[in-house]
This record gives sequence, C-alpha cells and structure tokens, in this order.
Amino acid sequence: MKNNIFNKNWLVILISSLMVGVILWNTYVFFQNFKIEERNKMELWSLATLELIDIDGEISNLTLEVLKKNKTTPMIKIDTDGVVEINNIDDLKKSDSLQLKKLIKKFSSENEPIKILLSGEHISTLYYGNSELLNKLKFYPFALLFIAVLFGFVAFLLFKSSKIAEMNMLWSGMAKETAHQIGTPLTSIMGWLELLKTSSNKYKYLKEVEKDVERLNIISDRFNKIGSKPKLSHEDICKEINKTVNYLEARLSKKISLEFKSSKEQINALLNTQLFSWSLENIIKNSIDSISKTGKVKINLTEEDDHIKIYISDNGSGIKQSLKNKIFNPGITTKERGWGLGLSLSKRIIEEYHKGEIKLISSNVGQGTKMMIKLNRVK
Repeated sequence: MKNNIFNKNWLVILISSLMVGVILWNTYVFFQNFKIEERNKMELWSLATLELIDIDGEISNLTLEVLKKNKTTPMIKIDTDGVVEINNIDDLKKSDSLQLKKLIKKFSSENEPIKILLSGEHISTLYYGNSELLNKLKFYPFALLFIAVLFGFVAFLLFKSSKIAEMNMLWSGMAKETAHQIGTPLTSIMGWLELLKTSSNKYKYLKEVEKDVERLNIISDRFNKIGSKPKLSHEDICKEINKTVNYLEARLSKKISLEFKSSKEQINALLNTQLFSWSLENIIKNSIDSISKTGKVKINLTEEDDHIKIYISDNGSGIKQSLKNKIFNPGITTKERGWGLGLSLSKRIIEEYHKGEIKLISSNVGQGTKMMIKLNRVK
C-alpha cells in the first residue's frame, strides 16, 4: 500500500511538472512569435519612413497610418549625418548623449538594429526596444513558475497537516481500541474473581479465568505485531477461520447466526494467525453490528488458481454510497459508537503483511454488504 501511495505521489508530481513545462514552453513560443510580430511592425515602420524621404508629392494614407499607429515600441533612429529621432520614450532629450548611448546599447541587446537603405545606400539605423507588453510577457513564465511553486508548497502543507491529523486520529483510535479490547476480558476476570470468593467449585471458574487471561495474551500479541514485521508460516486457513467463527459465535445473540463454508476441509496459506484472525474478526464484527435485529453472516472460502478468496456477506444495514470509497480510512465508521479503526487495521494487515487484498465487493443500504479477502495459496 505504501508503494502504491508513493507511486501515485510521483505520478502527480510528474503530471504537474509536465503541465507546468507545457505552459512555460507555450509561453516562450508565444513570446518569440510576438517578438517577430514586433520586428515586422518596425520593419514596416522603417519602410514607411523611407517612403516619406523618397516620395514626391502627397504622402499616401497607408504611410501616414503606419507612422502614426506605432505608439508603444520605444525607438531611436539615427541618420548617417547624425540627426536623431526619438519616438515613444518619455524624458529623453536628444542632447543627453550619455543616456542616448545607454539606450542604444540596451535596444541593441534586445533586438537587432534595422538598417534603412535608400537606393542601396545606408542612410540611417533604427534601434528599438521591447514594448511594455512584451516586457511584461517576458516575466510571465517566472511569475507562473513562482505561482506553481507556491501552489506546490501550499499543497504540501495541506497534505502534511492532513497526514498529521490522520496520524493523531490513528493513535487516538489505537489507544481506544486497546482499551476496548482489553476491557472485555478484564471485566470478565473481575466477575469470575467475585464468584471464586463465594463458590466451593473453584476449579470451574479458574478454567474460565484461564481463558480470559489467554485472551489478554492474544490481544497483547496482536498489538505487538502491528509495530513490527510479523512472521508468516504455512497454516490451515480453514482451521483459523473456524477458530474465529467459534469464538464470536459463543458471544453472539441467538438472533444472529454465523455460517462458514469452504470448498475443501483443509487449505494451506502463508499466515500470521494472530493478525489474520484479528482482521477477519474486525470484518465479521462490522457485519454483526450492521444487523439490527435478526440476520446471518456468511463466510465462504474458495480457491482460484494461486489465490484464496474469503467472502464475508451479511443482510445488515449496508453502507451509504458517500462512504464506500472511505471505509478503509482511519476514523471512518458507520456505527454510532466506534472509532473507525477496524477496517483500516485489517487493510494494513492483509495488504502490507500478507501481500493480499481486501476490498468491498458490494453494499446497498438496507440490503447488506459483501467484503472479500484475497490471499496467496500454498500448494
């Protein structure tokens, strides 16, 4: 499961990087095309000035329009005889030679100067800089990159805070689940001790105390194995399911029944028996809790190629559509009293420790739920 999350995170990062890359590339292409358009406009302007010099008689309307329209691109035209013409540059005087040289150098670095020729003779040079719009566009990719980084940082903080909240919920749930698991046999032991004080047949009650102490050992072992990598061994899964069913059946209301069927009497699988029984117990308990009055929980075990599939179905209240994709998240529960930890733990036990799969097959409100556990079979 961790590998899946890791891969998904890298996939999101890769897709986001590609999207940013495509936007930056398109912006760069747009900038270059706009720059070419600006040069075409300036070349047209230089031709218009050339027509103004060479023309005899009236100037055409087209020439006048071209000369008047260019109000955004800063430019300096210097004739070979030293005559200077300045357009679209505020606060620059022709007499300020130092500032003039600085601007000519700047414009030359931004755009290649245009030589104006008359009858093949070089008569003037046009230096022009980027328009205000082009200058703004030049910094757009950096602004976009900054926004992307800022968005990524905010997303990281949100993800981090959600993970911290999830971990806090998990630890809180673990503490409550521990208290709940230990509380039942402890209460039972206290009851047996009271009976021992007044009973003459102490051996009978001591056997019951022994069972509850054994149950405490099982609970302790389960929580201990959650924090470390458990050992798996070849076990008869039919036997382990029967143990869990028998344990729960003895504590059930007579109105609810458990039914276990298997395609074979013995099927071997790689299991950690304590953790597997805990996972199965959690799922069956959820099914039992979903049944309000009378009902049945069915456990069917089948073999398919190299896998074992365990189907747990009930005729309980079912799961709402809005919760179906969240039932394995810590803190999600359909019960009035619960911490939403059982299925989350079961998923971790089955998928991380046993390299299997656990999923919701179907569920409809008022019609029941069907879950599946898939494990690797040992031949």
